[in-house]
Amino acid sequence: MSEPLAGIVVVDKPAGWTSHDVVGRTRRLAGTRKVGHAGTLDPMATGVLVLGINRATRLLGHLMTTEKEYLATIRLGQATITDDAEGEVTSTTPAGDVDAAAVEAALAPLRGEIMQVPSSVSAIKVDGQRSYARVRGGEDVQLAARPVTVSTLEVTDLRHDGDVTDVDVRVVCSSGTYVRALARDAGTALGVGGHLTMLRRTRVGGFTLDQSRRLEQLEESFDVVGMDDVARRSFTTWTADERSAADVRFGRRLTATDLGGDGGPVAVLDPDGHFLALYEQAGGTARPVAVFV
Repeated sequence: MSEPLAGIVVVDKPAGWTSHDVVGRTRRLAGTRKVGHAGTLDPMATGVLVLGINRATRLLGHLMTTEKEYLATIRLGQATITDDAEGEVTSTTPAGDVDAAAVEAALAPLRGEIMQVPSSVSAIKVDGQRSYARVRGGEDVQLAARPVTVSTLEVTDLRHDGDVTDVDVRVVCSSGTYVRALARDAGTALGVGGHLTMLRRTRVGGFTLDQSRRLEQLEESFDVVGMDDVARRSFTTWTADERSAADVRFGRRLTATDLGGDGGPVAVLDPDGHFLALYEQAGGTARPVAVFV
């Protein structure tokens, strides 16, 4: 019996689809129920959605912590209940005269390591219930600020349209960053309100739009990135000798071993370059995080 298909599928998610919708379609295409995704995209958003198939689903938790990149449009002059174009407008303030200097001043404090209050209409759980469900039930939900890193927040275009100003931005940020919260906070800083009208994710870790496929393309050719390639794209790698590889296959600790890397999980490869496991450094010992063979 052949081994079940395992690897990563990189989808260019269409607008109007939930991440769960994409998972459902991919389950049908892959012929397996064991499909998951690394980081939700809102229905309005498009772009890179990384899916794991079978064994690769165990990698998704590690891929969710990687850096992400987006293109977005912030509309200044209108605030919405969801901080994006899907929610009802809660306030309007003329913002047609907001200039580039004012926008830059509002964005400057949102760069670097910041404390961000997530959008209240988010999937974060509050006492066991999703925040968005509480908000839709009429509650006034106030979420706690959490640390995130916004390494890039740059303006690529600015357009005036009557009483609103649209600002196109490129964002590179840590996992857990809400781009619509950046839009909300920029609008608040300018005193005019703000929300997202467009969000396109262009990268998740080492996976980019260039490697993504639309669902109709996957219908014709189901392209899967194999486990070995996923390991090389997503993690620092360390090649074991035959003796160490045998220990890794059984999930044993490796003594007197330096995996290198930056302190995160390291992908251990066998002498032929095949992915065996994720290990992490603990002093002079390497210990298993997850074994995949």
